[in-house]
Amino acid sequence: MRKIAASFLGLACLLRAEVRPMTLRQAVETALKQNPDIALSRLEEESARQAVRVAKDPFTPRLTVGSGLAYSNGFPMSIEGSAPSIVQARAIQDLFNRPQSFAVAQAKEDARGAALGVAGKRDEVAYRTASLYLDAERAARIGALARKDAESLDKVLETVRAMVREGRALPLAEKQAALDVARARQTAESLEADQATAETALAIAIGLSADERVRAVAEERRAPALPQSEEQAIQAALESNQELRKLESQIVSKGLEMRGEKAERWPKMDLVAQYGMLAKFNNYAEFFQKFQRNNVQLGVSFQLPLFSGPGVSAQIAQAQTEISHLRIELGNSRNRLASDLQQSFRDVKKAETAAEVAGLDLDVAREQLSMNLAQMQEGRAPLRQVEEARVVENHKWIAFYDAQYALEKAKWNVLRLTGEVVASVEALPNAAR
Repeated sequence: MRKIAASFLGLACLLRAEVRPMTLRQAVETALKQNPDIALSRLEEESARQAVRVAKDPFTPRLTVGSGLAYSNGFPMSIEGSAPSIVQARAIQDLFNRPQSFAVAQAKEDARGAALGVAGKRDEVAYRTASLYLDAERAARIGALARKDAESLDKVLETVRAMVREGRALPLAEKQAALDVARARQTAESLEADQATAETALAIAIGLSADERVRAVAEERRAPALPQSEEQAIQAALESNQELRKLESQIVSKGLEMRGEKAERWPKMDLVAQYGMLAKFNNYAEFFQKFQRNNVQLGVSFQLPLFSGPGVSAQIAQAQTEISHLRIELGNSRNRLASDLQQSFRDVKKAETAAEVAGLDLDVAREQLSMNLAQMQEGRAPLRQVEEARVVENHKWIAFYDAQYALEKAKWNVLRLTGEVVASVEALPNAAR
């Protein structure tokens, strides 16, 4: 009962799921618009842009207005460093602050790195979406062939049963044929489940809910074009790979941070201005010879650090260590990228050979089926032989689709490493929804 209930529950979930047919280009374009990982990267980029404004803030005049009104009994003392006044206004602005200037430059570099992160995330999401699309497309194609396989084996089973009834075959042959049918149906059901899983994963990748599914649309799609040579691909990848460029940006950012720490020994100058409207009832006339109600101050605050302590040297050393770490990581990433591209081209070559062999093997199976059909029409071949040949042809079709799938996926992997996935998708024909 539990198994039956679970089956009905699974069937209900499948019926409730909305299926959206899409082409490869439509799926990738939708993912680039609403994938949550890209949205998070864009939020990080926006946060980095706002950090630039925060770093620039000290170089912008900051004005505060308030009141220090107070009653004085005796000598008019100051309130927070200012004489009691009806209205107070203070303005301050950094004129020369080398550490803060380097902080602004570092914030700008971090914003550039965040933009590179968004571009890298777009490439990653585009490739992941294309890969999941190919998985869903493969599962749908092979699932359809598996169902045809089961239908053909079912016809073979009917033929064998008739032969057993007529005494022209042993009961063991019927059992073997029934086993073949059961295995074929099991394979078809397994592939249907794989197709549902792949379509759900694809829906999530493009930003839809887990209750929806994206189904690959049958289309004539040309394979993506690869760079002319392996050397050209490696050179293009080393120049445009977003991960490498982001590491380079992090090195520049750390260099600016180190320069900012060194600049802590430089003097600092601030523009200061102050206005105060004093009250007459604060006993100024009793203690000062002259009273002036409106007072203005304008000047420059100068600070010269004489002893900064060991913290600055430690922070400089720490920044140098992090720069060395990033440079080693950059070198390793370059070598890994070149190695991955070399392996990817080898994978493409092997996949092309496998696809060629699978195509020839399929041609042989199709020719054999045609011969069997002709012999059956002439009465020289039974239906069982034809259906068995049809099963073989289905298996060859599955092998052919698998080879084509492996080849296309290998090519998309090359484009992932060279950073050309999005451009290659945009080059695909745009089918109407």
